[in-house]
Amino acid sequence: MPDEDTSEIEEVLLPPDLEEKPATGSTLRLIPPPGVYAEIRIALLLPLTGPHAALGASMQHAAEMALFDIAEKDFSLMPYDTKGTDAGARAAAIKAVEDGVELILGPVFAASVAAVAPEARRAGVPVVGFSTDRSVAGNGVFLLGFLPKDEIDRIVGFARSRGHQRFAALVPNNAYGTRIVEALGVAVGRYGGAVVRVARYNARVADISDVVRRLANYAERKERLEAQRRMLTARDDEASRLALKRLERYETLGDLPFDAILLPEGGDRLKSMAPLLPFYDIDPVKIRLLGTSQWDDPSLGTEPALVGGWFAASPPKKRDDFIERYKQIYGTPPLRLATLAYDATALAAVLSRSEGGADFSISALTAPNGFDGIDGIFRLDESGLAERGLSVLQMERNRVRVLSPALTIFPGN
Repeated sequence: MPDEDTSEIEEVLLPPDLEEKPATGSTLRLIPPPGVYAEIRIALLLPLTGPHAALGASMQHAAEMALFDIAEKDFSLMPYDTKGTDAGARAAAIKAVEDGVELILGPVFAASVAAVAPEARRAGVPVVGFSTDRSVAGNGVFLLGFLPKDEIDRIVGFARSRGHQRFAALVPNNAYGTRIVEALGVAVGRYGGAVVRVARYNARVADISDVVRRLANYAERKERLEAQRRMLTARDDEASRLALKRLERYETLGDLPFDAILLPEGGDRLKSMAPLLPFYDIDPVKIRLLGTSQWDDPSLGTEPALVGGWFAASPPKKRDDFIERYKQIYGTPPLRLATLAYDATALAAVLSRSEGGADFSISALTAPNGFDGIDGIFRLDESGLAERGLSVLQMERNRVRVLSPALTIFPGN
């Protein structure tokens, strides 16, 4: 059950330091040429009708691109419509199993993955889903979705390398927010520093001004400034008048206990939240704003408070090339999750031409070298989760800039 959805501020402290390990080794790459249909049957479960049909269509188009880029002619990708519902996903999985598929790609949503899993397990068919909910992973179910814990680990490690050591977080008071706070605690425990404040807001409420105001100690810092002004005014000497003049440019007085703040939101929610920080004198020049892959949208750079913020996401170069190619083929840009469908199809195509024949076994899917896709290198582990090589990006006006490139090979390979 998610946490009760209320607002609160927490003071926390967390411990010591662990060095980031360098990468060595090699990566199994997704290698192009030929392809179309036949003996190796792979299911693609997507919401092709219903409220999420646009997402399903974008992901199907991306999967078709991977099919023609990489697959051999004996490889058949078979789309099934989940209708965007759990019941639809289960029915699609039953049909796919009846059709003799060897691997299921999708579905997108956690509840749909959970509905598909028992049918797939009964038939001994692995699932590579697109959810980010780790609770549905494992026992033959793998998730390619972007996991906040990896992104938070990457951005905290980078922030520590740049001298930031006292972290705050502004998170929704629900299960997602709880996972974010846990991941932040683990990352800070790994790299050193402390989590000194967590502010939780009601995710169902549009205006979170009061939570940000309390996060900023705004009333206390404002009163401190007014008290200083009253003291200097009472003195009424030249030095005090000069000090009063200097205070005109201040809104509050006193430093905040944190030097970086994590905002794990995106889209309109992030755009409405970010301006509240400078409004309550959390100055983005002094306090570094940190984000997850939900920030991976250059249009967010139109919000001045976010400019200069850092976030962890997949390396942009190959994805930008993919977007351009997609637009040339289909006339519109892909939705963000489309790359997951491309990479999942490419993964299936690579494993279909393993030495000795197609191999979708757990050991093949969890190859320690991993794979190199549109969203960078990734590898699946036996718990069903994807480990990714992530870049650190800086938000600029209408664009993003790479500050720290992603790994190109996994440590130990």
